[in-house]
Amino acid sequence: MEDSSLPRSNSTDSEAPLLEKHLPSLDSTIERCIGTFGWAQFLQAILVSFAWAFDAQQTFISVFSDAEPTWHCTRPDDESCHLAPNPCGLPKASWSWDHPLQSSVVSEWDLTCAGPIIAGLPASSFFVGCLAGGLVLATLADTSLGRKNMLVLSCMIMSVTAASTVFSPNVWVYSLLRFISGFGRATIGTCALVLTTELVGKQWRGQVGIMGFLCFTVGFLSLPAIAYLTKSSSWRTLYLWTSIPSICYCMLISFLVRESPRWLLVRGRKEEAIQTLKSIGSRTQSSISYSFSRLPIGEDDTCNDVDLYSAIRMLLGKRWSFQRLTTVMTVGFGIGMVYYGMPLGVGNLAFNLYLSVTFNALSELPSSLITFFLIGKLSRKSSVLLFTMVSGVCSIMCVVVGSSRKELQIGLELLSFFSACTAFNVLLIYTLELFPTCVRNSALAVVREALVLGGVFSPLLVAAGRKNEFLSYGVFGLVIGCSGLFVGLLPETSRDGTLCDTMDEQEYKDTKDEQEYKEILASKCNGSISA
Repeated sequence: MEDSSLPRSNSTDSEAPLLEKHLPSLDSTIERCIGTFGWAQFLQAILVSFAWAFDAQQTFISVFSDAEPTWHCTRPDDESCHLAPNPCGLPKASWSWDHPLQSSVVSEWDLTCAGPIIAGLPASSFFVGCLAGGLVLATLADTSLGRKNMLVLSCMIMSVTAASTVFSPNVWVYSLLRFISGFGRATIGTCALVLTTELVGKQWRGQVGIMGFLCFTVGFLSLPAIAYLTKSSSWRTLYLWTSIPSICYCMLISFLVRESPRWLLVRGRKEEAIQTLKSIGSRTQSSISYSFSRLPIGEDDTCNDVDLYSAIRMLLGKRWSFQRLTTVMTVGFGIGMVYYGMPLGVGNLAFNLYLSVTFNALSELPSSLITFFLIGKLSRKSSVLLFTMVSGVCSIMCVVVGSSRKELQIGLELLSFFSACTAFNVLLIYTLELFPTCVRNSALAVVREALVLGGVFSPLLVAAGRKNEFLSYGVFGLVIGCSGLFVGLLPETSRDGTLCDTMDEQEYKDTKDEQEYKEILASKCNGSISA
C-alpha cells in the first residue's frame, strides 16, 4: 500500500506543494456554496433515488412472471397422479394448473419438465445482461456522458425493453429481451448512488446514499402487490404495469435533474459546474465563481486525458486500487448471490409465495433504516463482516431446519436476507469512500458487477434447489460466509472524511496518518478562505 516515492516528512511546509495539486478542497468549497443539505438538494436526491424503485421491480419481476404454478389432479381416483411429485410424464388430461395458463411463462411455454437450465434461463439472462452492460456502459458515467445522462439512458433501455417483453412468442425471445433489459439496467443503481452523494456535503453523504436503498425497498414492496392484483391475468400485464411508469420517469428526470457539480469540475467544465451550483444554492454566481477560481481542478492529467476505458485502466494501473477493487469484488460476489438468490428461492419454501416476497421486501425496510440512522457511527469493515457471517449461518440453518418447521424456516430466511441487504448497503457506501471521484463511478460499477455475477448463478441454484434445498440455501450460506472474510484485507475509511478527487490525492492520503492529513487539509482550506 505504501510507495517509497511519496514524501514522508512531517513538515507542513514541505507538503504544501503536493497538497496544492493533490488535495483540492471540493467538499468544503461545495458546502460553502450550497450548504451541506438544503431543500433543492433534497428534491434532487429524491428524484434521482427513485430510479432504484423501477430497478427493483425489473430485478425481481421474474419471481412472479417465471414462477412454477401449483397444479392439481383432475381425476379423484387417479392414484398415480396424486403420488406424482410433478406433472412430468402424466397424461395431459389427468392434471391441470391451478391458475390460468398465461399467468406464468412456465405454464404458458410448458417449462416445468424442461430442466433447471431452461427454467432459470430468463432470470439468468437478465443478470448476464447486467454483467455485459456494466462492462460496456460503466465508465461512460466517469468519462463522456456523466452521471445524469448515463442514468437516463440506462433507465430508458431497461424500461422500453421491459415493455417490449409482452410481445415474446417463446422462451428464447423472452430470454433475449430480459438480457437487453439487464444490459440497460446495469448502471442505474451506480449512477443514482454516485449522483446523489456528490450533490451534498460530506456530513449527509451516507444518509443520502441510503435514500436510494429505501426507494429500492419501495419498488420491491410494490411488486407483490401489483402481481397479486394481476394474478388472474397474463404475466405480460405485470410487465406493462411496471415498465410504462418507468418510461415516464425517464422523461421527467431528463428535464428536472442536474449533473454532478463535482464530476463537472473534475472534467474541467467549471462554468457548467458553477451554473449547477447556482441553481441549487443560495449564493450569487460571482461568489461561487470566486470560490472555485482558486481550486486546481482540471490540472491533473490523469482525470482529464481520458477515453472510454481510461477509468478502468487507472483502477488497474495502481497496485493499491487493484487490490482494493479485487477484494471488494470478492465480498460483493457472495453478498450478491444471497441478495438476488433469496427472493428468487422463496418459491421453494413451504410458504405462500406472495407473503414470502412481501416479507422479504419488508425486511429491506429496517435494513435501509438501520443503515440510514447508523451509517455515521458504523465501522464499515466490522459491519460488513458481521452481517455476512449472520447471513451465511442463517441460510445454512434453513436447510438444517427443513420444511417441516416452515415458520422457523421462513424466519431464518428473512434474517439471512435482512443481513445480506444490510451488508449490501454498507458495502456500496464503503466502496464510495475507498476510491476518488475520477474513478468512483467505475469502481462502484465494477463492484456491482461482482454483486450481479453472484446473481447470475442464483436462478440456476434455485431451480436445482427445488429437488435439494442444500443446492440453493446451503450454497448461498457457504459462499457469503467465506467471501465476507475478505473484508479484513481492506482499509477502514473515515466516517466523516473528505472524499478524494484524484488517484494521486487518494494515494497520498493513504500514506499519511489520518489526523495529520486532516490538519494539513484544514490548514490549506483556511489559507484559501483567508486569501
